[in-house]
Amino acid sequence: MRRNKIGITYERGYEVSKSNGKAISTFFGEDTFSLKVMQERLPKAVYKKTLTAIQEDLPLDLDTADAVANAMKDWAIEKGATHYAHWFQPMTGITAEKHDAFAEPDGPGRVIELFSAKQLVQGEPDASSFPSGGIRSTFEARGYTAWDMSSPAFIRRNGLGITLCIPSAFISYTGEALDKKTPLLKSDRAVNKSSMRMLKLLGNHTSKKVNSNCGPEQEYFLIDKDYYYKRQDLTLAGRAVIGAPPAKGQELEDQYFGSIKERIQSYMHDVEQVLYSLGIPAKTRHNEVAPSQFEIAPVYEAANLAADHNQLLMDTLKTVAKRHNLSLLLHEKPFAGINGSGKHLNWSISTDDGINLLNPGKTPHDNIQFLIFLTATIKAVFENADLLRASVASSGNDHRLGANEAPPAIISVFLGSQLLSILEDIEAGNISKATDKEIIDLGLSALPILSKDNTDRNRTSPFAFTGNKFEFRAVGSEQSIAFPATVLNTIVADAIDKLADKIEANKGSDINKVVIEVIRGELKEIKAVIFNGDGYSEAWHTEAEKRGLPNLRTTPEALEALISEKALSLFEKYGVLSRVELKSRFYIRNERYIRNIDIEVKCLINMTQTQILPAAIGYQSGLAKSIARVTSVLGSEPAAQKEMLKELSETISAVKSGLDKLSEIFKAAADIHDETKKAKFYSTDLLPAMNSVRSSIDSLEGMVDDEKWPLPKYWEMLFIS
Repeated sequence: MRRNKIGITYERGYEVSKSNGKAISTFFGEDTFSLKVMQERLPKAVYKKTLTAIQEDLPLDLDTADAVANAMKDWAIEKGATHYAHWFQPMTGITAEKHDAFAEPDGPGRVIELFSAKQLVQGEPDASSFPSGGIRSTFEARGYTAWDMSSPAFIRRNGLGITLCIPSAFISYTGEALDKKTPLLKSDRAVNKSSMRMLKLLGNHTSKKVNSNCGPEQEYFLIDKDYYYKRQDLTLAGRAVIGAPPAKGQELEDQYFGSIKERIQSYMHDVEQVLYSLGIPAKTRHNEVAPSQFEIAPVYEAANLAADHNQLLMDTLKTVAKRHNLSLLLHEKPFAGINGSGKHLNWSISTDDGINLLNPGKTPHDNIQFLIFLTATIKAVFENADLLRASVASSGNDHRLGANEAPPAIISVFLGSQLLSILEDIEAGNISKATDKEIIDLGLSALPILSKDNTDRNRTSPFAFTGNKFEFRAVGSEQSIAFPATVLNTIVADAIDKLADKIEANKGSDINKVVIEVIRGELKEIKAVIFNGDGYSEAWHTEAEKRGLPNLRTTPEALEALISEKALSLFEKYGVLSRVELKSRFYIRNERYIRNIDIEVKCLINMTQTQILPAAIGYQSGLAKSIARVTSVLGSEPAAQKEMLKELSETISAVKSGLDKLSEIFKAAADIHDETKKAKFYSTDLLPAMNSVRSSIDSLEGMVDDEKWPLPKYWEMLFIS
């Protein structure tokens, strides 16, 4: 046991996982109703029908669904489950569930466990309190959940409770999507249809389906729970709205990939045990750049499953942290002055027979299939950079994007020198043969000579090609990957169709020649979005403006793209989101931006009035009394203490005047009833006023007696664990 600076104690002990000492393969997926479990428990004919329905996106007949429901119930009860829940992802950004017991009355004083096809396939939670963005009135309560067969049901353990969770879509009474899963599933169908069209043009008649795939790298912070609950801002807003940078931050670069502390590695171990039992393929864990910042990354999966798994991963990170007396911070910028957290979304598309359409192979010059899908993806980004920026817009991510730690708000594509050279050759009509891969000789006899990838890594690029996939680096750590993936799928589907139209219009005997000519024509325009340099540099901002690339620095600016005619027509064309549904996302995201900042402002005002100013004034009073005593003894005022008191008093005045100005602006904002205008006002007027108050308080932190400062400081939270 040890006592930290603020007098809170904790035990250095960890809950031993039930899976300790076991090979992961022996319990991986044991809490999921997987295809393997279905095959073991269902009659062959029922399993075959179910598998076909999942693979071909078909509905199940009632008898088959009934058999699946009964097998699922028996399996869940054997696991200890007493309830079931349709687990869905409303537009709150988190998951939701309503639990119903399997037990049904079966006569006086008796119950029986029942679970029917009707209960499996559809649920009816109250939808009135979920965000709808104007789709429905608050008093219209009915909403429906619909079983998503493509994502396996799983067992959720929470304290003593064990629940069967059924991944589901969530729609309104009138059929509009009220969730993040439904548009993602529709976008996957869109990219499948467009990609299959292109593959057939290229002569592929064996592949039957194309899926989008994702692998989100999740960054997060952990701090001691005792510190967390001493800070209103962290508890309510998820980020520190007050706090001076510590003497040491990340400048020594000793955190990144450093040795993981015992307490943290024990936490990571327990997290992984839960994830493995849920069939989530966690692969990588390591220290990130900032102190107390970490990352966990999974193996690539189908986009819909990856989105579900990432939501479960975030929830698991949070719940397991409590067992270790830690608190999880998923906010994109919980601590000013050090790196924030992102969620790098690795994305690609592949066929049902294992062909990654973004894999260049050994000779990308000759790989027509790769080149056309690469061109389509670049074209999608070029034409819809504003939509991609909107897909990751949030108040938290605004703190991160554009700082020297994350990609800028300008969306560009990084390809690496070799691929860029290939495209330049094509544009110039000079198609050279592929050269042997370059090699890197590390110069150390103990290490082998390594083959060089087709691309280097570029951490300043928001959309970088990384060998056989693209990495969308602008996604925020707290965000669901569902909407960014939905946007990517939809814009790529559109770009593929546009290229397919041109190929069909010029189709000749040599399809390769036609494709190359189409690519050459496209490159003349879309190459403006390709940038291999330093995205942090001021020169790039100037160059990007010349190229006509949007630079949408704030969420209110970025969200406007969602209600442009281009976006409304695009999503409607592919049946991903209707105009009403897309507009609702704009209103919801706008409202969330405002509410998040509301909470931060209220925290800042309250903490300043009830903690910061009283502590500073108390120290000021003590200093003044000290000066008076010294003066009475020495007969003259001590110059050093007097200068300290003067500086302290001026800073207290600056805090108070800044707080008064902030309060006035906040009150003025309350009179703005148009939320679009209100969000912009927050961005241009309210946030600068917050930053001004913070700056004065952070200066005050360096003047007041450390023992009298009422809040845990950065150095304590980030380095004591």
